[in-house]
Amino acid sequence: MKLRTKIMSAVAATAVLSGANAASADITVGYFLEWPMPFQYAKSTGMYDEALGTTVNWRAFGAGTEMSAAMASGDVQISVSQGVPPFVVAASSGQDLQIVDVAVSYAENDNCVVAEALEIDKDSAGELAGKKVAVPLGTAAHYGYLKQMSHFGVDIASMEIVNMNPPEGAAALAQGAVDMFCGWGGSLRRALEHGNVLLTGAEKEELGILVFDVTSVPAAYAAENAEQLATFLAVTAKANDMWNSGEHTDEMLPVIAKDAGMDPDATKATIDTFVFPSRDEQLTEKWLGGGAQEFMKGVADVFVEAGSIDAALDTYDDAVNVEPLKAAGM
Repeated sequence: MKLRTKIMSAVAATAVLSGANAASADITVGYFLEWPMPFQYAKSTGMYDEALGTTVNWRAFGAGTEMSAAMASGDVQISVSQGVPPFVVAASSGQDLQIVDVAVSYAENDNCVVAEALEIDKDSAGELAGKKVAVPLGTAAHYGYLKQMSHFGVDIASMEIVNMNPPEGAAALAQGAVDMFCGWGGSLRRALEHGNVLLTGAEKEELGILVFDVTSVPAAYAAENAEQLATFLAVTAKANDMWNSGEHTDEMLPVIAKDAGMDPDATKATIDTFVFPSRDEQLTEKWLGGGAQEFMKGVADVFVEAGSIDAALDTYDDAVNVEPLKAAGM
């Protein structure tokens, strides 16, 4: 049985067992280029359209903050792989968004890079005071930057922060226009050609700097389109399971690479640093069973202290909705 048939059989079973009528209105889903993930195999081969009985419109974004704005305007119903920090910024400001799954964990694929000419490493990080850094504000990269500078005792008020999406930031680092870059994906790989990181992914995790993305939706969409959302998550989960099995790499990789706008080698190098938790793993205490909520509170408190947001919510429990993911496994 081919991968497409396997996925569609599983999704069809989900719909039958839940009594769902998958046919619904068209939806628009946000995602990132140069950010290869298994869902792109299902996206490219029409599996979402077939399972949902409708046309899924896909829209590429440059940062998670742009996803929040698009969901606020009603232009986008689902955002795949939105960073937790931009989600927290939006939720803390009163935007009624909900996390419905953990899209990917990637401590090694989001980091800050110091220009090689400065010859600054973790033992001399204090020399970053007064330097210029390109950071996409309100993103996972921004949060990681704040936490790393706090760890090294660098006063961010002494630094010049330029708000740049990763592609522009990587180009600025290459041109010598900034001293440090913070970002992810293909832009991070390009930045590393011109500099070095201060901390590895493992070292960041030891400091509590987790890096993971979520699938997020407006709460109203989740309430009004529960069956459609559960079916969407079922397709995503099945694609992740097939990738995680290691049995379909040759079939999936070139399709994912093309959709991500990358060559296969770069795609393999990037996706090998990603972890795609299974549906059951996502529902554990580590993730949506409490860990994500606690982490969001920590992110919000850091942003408040840095002056990036006015205030944090008392709790982010209401910002997580596990019901669609539970339904996706029925």
